[in-house]
Amino acid sequence: MTKKKKPMTRSENMSRVKNKDTKPEVYLRKLLWHEGFRYRINYKDLPGRPDIYIPKYKAAIFVNGCFWHIHEGCKLSSIPKTNYDFWKAKLEGNAERDKKNYKELNDMGIKVIIVWGCEIKEMIKDEKIKKNMLLKLIKSINGISDAYRYNLEKYER
Repeated sequence: MTKKKKPMTRSENMSRVKNKDTKPEVYLRKLLWHEGFRYRINYKDLPGRPDIYIPKYKAAIFVNGCFWHIHEGCKLSSIPKTNYDFWKAKLEGNAERDKKNYKELNDMGIKVIIVWGCEIKEMIKDEKIKKNMLLKLIKSINGISDAYRYNLEKYER
């Protein structure tokens, strides 16, 4: 059971949560750079400000944290029990905004690629997994595979 934190301590923790240049983002950027991809970071001219945008391939890559973007089936993605209604609304709002941004990007002819934080953690731990995931990612960027591409049909209702 987790200890309840004092309000000031919780506030300090939340203020440390970064929205750009996170460790998973930087790790993925370095991998892509070494593979020869040149990109823009947090590109403001596109909906959702993709973490990585590769203009040559018209590919927008989002490095999503499992908690903040509700990664279905991931153990890192769960709604906190304290202040449940607030967190449920907040996290579902994030997911809805993501879907809207992904659709806009798709409509613009830009490939939307989502890489989850838990996948990057696996890549860091295991070299074989890293090679496999990197290959799938490169194929998705090049348009050869849909392994990481955002599937609009799955999410449209």
